[in-house]
Amino acid sequence: MEKLEQVTPYGATDKSKKEQVAEMFNNISKRYDFLNHFLSLGIDKGWRRNVVKLAKAEQPERILDLATGTADQVIALRATQPTEIVGMDISEGMLAQGRAKVAKKGLEELITLSLGDSENLPFDDDHFDVLTVSFGVRNYENLEKGLVEMLRVTKPGGKVIILEFSQPEKFPMKQLFGFYSKRILPAVGRIVSKDSRAYTYLPDSVEAFPYGTDFTDVLDRLGYRETSVWPQTFGIASIYTGTK
Repeated sequence: MEKLEQVTPYGATDKSKKEQVAEMFNNISKRYDFLNHFLSLGIDKGWRRNVVKLAKAEQPERILDLATGTADQVIALRATQPTEIVGMDISEGMLAQGRAKVAKKGLEELITLSLGDSENLPFDDDHFDVLTVSFGVRNYENLEKGLVEMLRVTKPGGKVIILEFSQPEKFPMKQLFGFYSKRILPAVGRIVSKDSRAYTYLPDSVEAFPYGTDFTDVLDRLGYRETSVWPQTFGIASIYTGTK
């Protein structure tokens, strides 16, 4: 399977991208929620609500949320009224924050959070009605392998919903987003998170990632049906959907 340009959090080391991503999120996990909402001005909450709306339309019983992080998306997905939600992430530090949230809301019976690799999912074929990923596929070491795995564990007729950063293409948002992501975001992220690379990696990985129809073309080629893209907030992010 084709590998896209490898942008890694810590550059050339003896660790794989997967290992570096896990290390990065472990490093910033305790400050992640504050930085995420602060640096996005809270706009990301609206994007996540749109993911929930799309998921709810499927009336799912079982949902898998990958790259679940600190569990914001997986908790929001309870509004779809499923019988089971599984959240999986590669970072134990992020999951620890997420488990505390789930416990605080008394959702342990509905939501299970587990450590795992999105490119090697420990689930049977055709298991989930809906699969969601919010800001995670960009971090896959092998994007196509991860996307194939996602399709494998989704039921026939089930929906895959992917929320990911993209790149605004129109003036002045293109220029404003470029300045913000290259100058402001890394500076603030570095000061607050104490990780000098994590918030430089984010814009670098966004720049290297296919978006819009380039990404739906990848989904189409891998066997996803009825693919679509829904730009969010002038194209800062996009929601992609595909059916198995």
